[in-house]
Amino acid sequence: MSDAPKNIVSPQTIEQVYKPMNRRTFLKGTAGAMVGMAGLVAALKPLLALEKGEISLDDLLQKHYRQLSPEDLQRIMTMLEKRCEKQYGVRPTIQDLKPMDGVQFGYALNLTRCVGCRKCAHACLAENNQSRDYDDDLSMSYIRVLEMNKGAINLETSTAYYDPELVPQKDKYYMPVQCHQCKDSPCTKVCPVQATWQEKDGIVVVDYNWCIGCRYCMAACPYDARRFNYQKPTIKPEAINRNQDYLSNRIRPKGVVEKCTFCLQRTRAGKYPACLEVCPTGARVFGNVLDPNSEINYILNNKRVYILKEDVGTLPRFYYYFDV
Repeated sequence: MSDAPKNIVSPQTIEQVYKPMNRRTFLKGTAGAMVGMAGLVAALKPLLALEKGEISLDDLLQKHYRQLSPEDLQRIMTMLEKRCEKQYGVRPTIQDLKPMDGVQFGYALNLTRCVGCRKCAHACLAENNQSRDYDDDLSMSYIRVLEMNKGAINLETSTAYYDPELVPQKDKYYMPVQCHQCKDSPCTKVCPVQATWQEKDGIVVVDYNWCIGCRYCMAACPYDARRFNYQKPTIKPEAINRNQDYLSNRIRPKGVVEKCTFCLQRTRAGKYPACLEVCPTGARVFGNVLDPNSEINYILNNKRVYILKEDVGTLPRFYYYFDV
């Protein structure tokens, strides 16, 4: 009889026990692994969507973005282009721009110059194909512009409900808030199926075909930067931006959480984000923080920089600063 201890677990067993969860294993084991009905309902959403005909079997069985071969990804993007044309009468061009080596994006916003006009929020809607029932509907915009009392830094005293035709108001200042692309992002940590992650250029992305719509990421985000598609996106054909990226501004399906990606369909192609280009006061600065000669680097090294909710420790790549 062997004298080997009977309580030693083999490396193979450890690998099986701690094997990273993917969408399929999550769907199979949710009833036992998740606590409460919320997790179970979220896990069943893809199956219910399949039953209703909202997604195809190919959609349900599709691999995670990071497991797709270039050929599979191209096939899927072509399928999405055809689907958009069938549903909206517009054929987009969907690409998959990769992060560039030696680039980490950073964004800075000058609170001294922002006048609260909300042009950035409207440009965000137009660029990123967000659902909207009418042109002034900002409910899905990734950018919330808050009107603040001068001297106040507590967001609880702010309001997003003001007349943009009557700005700037005396004794007020304006703070646009959007995804901060946090280095230590809580939203990516709580996703039970790893549908959201941070890429090497600092942008937090979502695989919209992998998201199960549980909204845990929304609850974890301290900046209220994510939006949930409660229904099939409503967007007029003439308003659709045809220049789309798989991980960014393609039209998202019902039942998934979406977010700002620093307009990666533009920025990874060497352009500025749409919100920056329309800013009438030049309050926005964007660039590569690893480039010592970039404007964003100058701002971080020479201006009074303010980090929103710094105490939560998310280490954001979105900064506020002042002229003085």
